[in-house]
Amino acid sequence: MKKIISNILFAGLVSCGIAAATSCSKDEYGPDPERNWAASDTLFTSADERGFQTYYNPAIGRCGDPMPFFDQKAGEFKVLYLQEYDNNGPCYHPIWGISTTDGAHYRSLGEVLPTGTSTQEQDAAIGTGCCVYNEQDGLYYIYYTGHNVLCKDVEVVMRATSPDFKNWTKDMSWALTGPKYGYSGVDFRDPQVFRADDGLWHMVIASKLKFAEFKSADLRNWEHVGQFNMVWDRMCECPDIFKMGDWWYLVYSEAYRADWSRKVKYMMARSLDELKACFDNPGANWPKDGHEGVLDSRAFYAAKTASNGQDRYIWGWSPFRSGATNDERNVNVGADGEPNWAGALVCHKVIQHADGTLSLGEVPAIRAKYNKEQPVTVVASNGYADGKLTGNDAYVLYNRLEAHNHLSLTVTTSNNWDKFGISLVRGGNSEKYYTMVVNPENENTRKVNFEQEGKKGAGFIKGIDGYNFARPSDNVYHIDIYTDNSVMVMYINDVCAYTQRIYGIQKNCWSVNNYGGSITVSNVKVFNY
Repeated sequence: MKKIISNILFAGLVSCGIAAATSCSKDEYGPDPERNWAASDTLFTSADERGFQTYYNPAIGRCGDPMPFFDQKAGEFKVLYLQEYDNNGPCYHPIWGISTTDGAHYRSLGEVLPTGTSTQEQDAAIGTGCCVYNEQDGLYYIYYTGHNVLCKDVEVVMRATSPDFKNWTKDMSWALTGPKYGYSGVDFRDPQVFRADDGLWHMVIASKLKFAEFKSADLRNWEHVGQFNMVWDRMCECPDIFKMGDWWYLVYSEAYRADWSRKVKYMMARSLDELKACFDNPGANWPKDGHEGVLDSRAFYAAKTASNGQDRYIWGWSPFRSGATNDERNVNVGADGEPNWAGALVCHKVIQHADGTLSLGEVPAIRAKYNKEQPVTVVASNGYADGKLTGNDAYVLYNRLEAHNHLSLTVTTSNNWDKFGISLVRGGNSEKYYTMVVNPENENTRKVNFEQEGKKGAGFIKGIDGYNFARPSDNVYHIDIYTDNSVMVMYINDVCAYTQRIYGIQKNCWSVNNYGGSITVSNVKVFNY
């Protein structure tokens, strides 16, 4: 019955001109059998679906800090996360979960670990942690942050165990507290457990300007073994330490709230001891990857990784944004940090290059998921002929997108200084639209900037910052853009991953733009599912 009602509703919307139009006024969007809506370029205001299917977002609430791990017993990834609601209540952020085998399709696990039931309990609010499976005793362990401003220590590390990942027992007689080992009692959170080369379990905990390290042979009894620095004067959240090939990595989220920071980054070294010493001189030890270890934009945060033994993936959340209109939300990124916490989970594949440096790339199963090729037509253009865009403000506007899209194209620049961009939420009548501009910072460096273009556009949106990467030596940019409602991820040549929130993508046109000089646009394809 629900499906029948949904189909009737969808058909009614389509009869008004287009499925996600916000009005069925006859004057604006009334039925017109002679009008070709697929070829039109009128801008529409469209709305997100309740739940996202590729970049997971629950139908109610949002996903906070992800805690992924590979469950070898079940043969799948489980991604735990802090469940966020509009109105959390006095006890908030229970751990919920989803499972996936490929990073593209998810099954909800519902609530995995509840919060405390009283505001007097240490875990009245739950903070980030991790999950591991111990073959020795056949138990799953969740180590997590118990947060309560009414307690003696605001944050402590707590744990729960389960034999089947369904029935969990909190160990209320055990906790790690920061002051006992010389750390802050306010900032002592985000435990991450991993195996080191010594065969022991190690735990790293984020505290004020330091990481605390503990080790254990059985996941029960923990010994404090030291500390290592964070970067300069910044709090580094959600640490994730792992070995990949011959290299050790620390992935972390830099919580320094400035428009050029608050990003997911990494450090790398040949040994765990060398890795822990990287922040002794961070400027000298940034990975030589062209972007100082930055992995994505400021619209991707609190990320952690997990590996199935072959591939390693990383999950982080892309924040939702507030505002009365899509235009208002699209630029409400905040000068001192994203204005909202939590959002939709974005998954990338971790790419390790020959020199050990990392970048993030498309998930193969997501590419396979978007498998229905759609017709691509030009509905408007300026300075466009035979696949070339020439001159300033040249553009080619393509036909409408759906709610879930994969845009694939190649852009070839005529020289080392050509500037181009890809715009979404654009129509022939748009006074504002949203562009990822690939800007030449110098002859050999490109930076993705987010701009609100158009006659009434605000231009460069400073708060989102950009992403630096090396100009391809042949000036050929292979670009793949995936959208799931308002979440957009752009990949360029396996060296650039750029996540962004853009509301109103679906049911609107998109364009490729040139800003002087000449570029060639080829292999333009659009897929959905």
